[in-house]
Amino acid sequence: MISNWFKIFIYHLKQNKMFSFLNVLGLSIGVASVIFAILYWNNEHAYDQWNPNKENAYMVLNKIGATGDTWGSNSIPFGETCKATISEIEKICFFNTWYDEDIIKYQGQKLMAKKITVSDENFFDFFPFEILKGAKTNILKEKNSVALSEEQAKLIFKDDDPIGKAITYNTGTYTVKAVYRIISPSSMEPNYVFSGVKRENDINSWGNFNYGLLVKIKKGADPVAVLKKMQNVNYVNRTLKDAKENGQTPEQYVKENGEITVILDQMQMSRLHGTKSSAGQNFPEGVGNLKLLYIMAGLSILILVLSLVNYINLATASAIKRAKEVGVRKIVGATKNQIITQFIFETAIIVVLAIVFALAIVELSLPYYNTFLKKTLTMNGSEFYLQLIMIFGLVIILAGIFPAIYISNFETLKVLKGNFSRSKSGIWIRNSMLIFQFGIAAFFIIGALIVNSQVNYMMNKDLGFSGDQVISIPYNKPDRQKRTQQYGVDKPEIKKIPGVLDVTTFAGSFGGSTNSSSGFTHNGIFVQPRNAEIDFGFLEMMKIKIVEGRDLSPKFASDTVSSMLINETLAKTLNLKNPINTIITSGWSKNDSGNLKFKIVGVVKDFHITGLQNKVPPMVFINIKTLGWNNFNNIFVKVSPNNLTETLEKLKSYWAKNVNPDYPFEYEFVNKGFARTYQEQIKQKNLFFILNLVVIIIAVFGLFALASFSMERRLKEIAIRKTLGAETDILLKELSKQYVLFCLLGFGIGIGPAYILLQKWLEDYAFRINISTLPFSIALVSLLFLTLLIVLTKAYQVTKIDVLKYLKYE
Repeated sequence: MISNWFKIFIYHLKQNKMFSFLNVLGLSIGVASVIFAILYWNNEHAYDQWNPNKENAYMVLNKIGATGDTWGSNSIPFGETCKATISEIEKICFFNTWYDEDIIKYQGQKLMAKKITVSDENFFDFFPFEILKGAKTNILKEKNSVALSEEQAKLIFKDDDPIGKAITYNTGTYTVKAVYRIISPSSMEPNYVFSGVKRENDINSWGNFNYGLLVKIKKGADPVAVLKKMQNVNYVNRTLKDAKENGQTPEQYVKENGEITVILDQMQMSRLHGTKSSAGQNFPEGVGNLKLLYIMAGLSILILVLSLVNYINLATASAIKRAKEVGVRKIVGATKNQIITQFIFETAIIVVLAIVFALAIVELSLPYYNTFLKKTLTMNGSEFYLQLIMIFGLVIILAGIFPAIYISNFETLKVLKGNFSRSKSGIWIRNSMLIFQFGIAAFFIIGALIVNSQVNYMMNKDLGFSGDQVISIPYNKPDRQKRTQQYGVDKPEIKKIPGVLDVTTFAGSFGGSTNSSSGFTHNGIFVQPRNAEIDFGFLEMMKIKIVEGRDLSPKFASDTVSSMLINETLAKTLNLKNPINTIITSGWSKNDSGNLKFKIVGVVKDFHITGLQNKVPPMVFINIKTLGWNNFNNIFVKVSPNNLTETLEKLKSYWAKNVNPDYPFEYEFVNKGFARTYQEQIKQKNLFFILNLVVIIIAVFGLFALASFSMERRLKEIAIRKTLGAETDILLKELSKQYVLFCLLGFGIGIGPAYILLQKWLEDYAFRINISTLPFSIALVSLLFLTLLIVLTKAYQVTKIDVLKYLKYE
């Protein structure tokens, strides 16, 4: 029986090559889109699932003030006090929440190492990577200890045993205590873990939020109760203490200075569902893009649904050609269930072919997909194969059952008499599905246009600064304590290089914000502005405007002692009507002499230092010499576009001789660096474009096939109309008008979800476009054009039929 079914399937496959190909291709595209989404979904949800501590380990974050920033950093005394006073806390770990890149030296060889982190002795209690060599416990307990990943150990030591050997990092010498194997994916995948994260001057300082903090609570302990106790540690040791010192009640202190709210992010939830810190990441491996994940999952399901609808439409539309076959099979004794089983069997074969094609599409496209997501996804693992089997079963059920039941319900006598073609059975279902296809296509076209408009808006918006021909170069001086003085020596020498137009620096980066933030209270208003230590001439070189007052200048001695600039946002936040000459008690201190007082000498026009997703933060600006210490890491050099290659070569030569010969000369144009802030949006723009193309192709397949079947059923009608004198244009209008109506109905269905979901998507951006009628108009015109192009092409073809061929038997 199965052999017979297979022969029948092959026969119809040969008879309908084009439509069989469209069926398989449409389904394969739909299945491929779901496979892509599954690979991404599996990878993002796999982070830290290997880790036995994933449920009991929590990252500690702090939110400063009711509407303030959220920081993934803590003070040492806070963590130590929590460990000492909260019995449910089993262990704590201080660590760097970022990766460093630096030179590692070993026996004369130098290696630019990436993914370097620094931690206390408890790192491997939270991330128990497999230890291949060396100590199994207390790996980082001794001062100047280091653990290396397996890959880096082979790179540095080749076949030698690394245990006990010394390497140099950041002017310090460290002894290799262990070699470990990284388990991916993980929130932390460092190549090097160095000991010594705690700085001596931070041990008793509650205000220095410089450290990532992990806490491990005992099994069975209530994390809500632990969080409440940790909040109380802050209240007792900061709020009550500081309020008493200031002669205030706790309520007055909180009102003026804000309150620190502790947040606990469970390790296994942190990547996708955790509270995102203002730095843009919690752990060094970053946070997942949950919205992009949902978008990809939702859109891939929509495409699969579109493919299934397309398949069902084609299957039911072509049923007319198999009506007599079904009638004969019923006459000779075939039951309804046997006919249903036969057609599900045929669907299963088509689905198998579609999955094979889909896997081929995914395999060929995977390198580009990995580049798009910056991942290394592969099609393997028992979970993936199980999901593939589930897709196979689901597609057979959804695609096969309805057409099989529909075909099995043909009335035997009617189809054998040959008048089945005049039956209206099933036509409304196919038309409804076609309308649904138009709705999905409208949604994708509108979505692509709105996403494209938002990205173009972000790329073309006035940022408030000009990074044209400005490059950022890392300033890797060995002695960080003397960096300001060394910069003062290097700056005039760099300016002498031909092609260099200007040189400046500031403690931050465009697109990455500033390197510090200090809260203060003025006139009862608490603010947490971004700190920017800047060089003289920084604002002028970057073409950042002063809207009131003046810029900092070497002409005024006070500008390196007690002068400050603020931006417009901070002036508005503090309700300063006349900010110039206002005295501010800042959050900065110098030599433990209490908070410094500054006089505002100018107001800076707001500019976008972070991405356009965020509002412009309140900012303060002081000169890099004011505090005696600084956080700047880069020098900004404005270069002439003429002979740029020669200029860069001379800068490279200067850096090698005078800055630090151990480090390679690297640079980045400021505009390119800022462009990374909307990289995710460009991804979503490209994603919508690709999926939009896929959806339109599938919709075109379905429309073409359905129009072909529909018009072929009306060939005798067309022949009669032509015999009675109907003009070609009249026939074209008559044949195409129902599809125009379907297009309009589908568009009406698609615009509602498109508007609601895209409006929701835009809410994440502080600076965004308003949704106008233009993308909806373009989408409607595009759909109508495609519909008329396909339908009229097919209609024109059928109007050229041989009239006698279809009338000679009438």
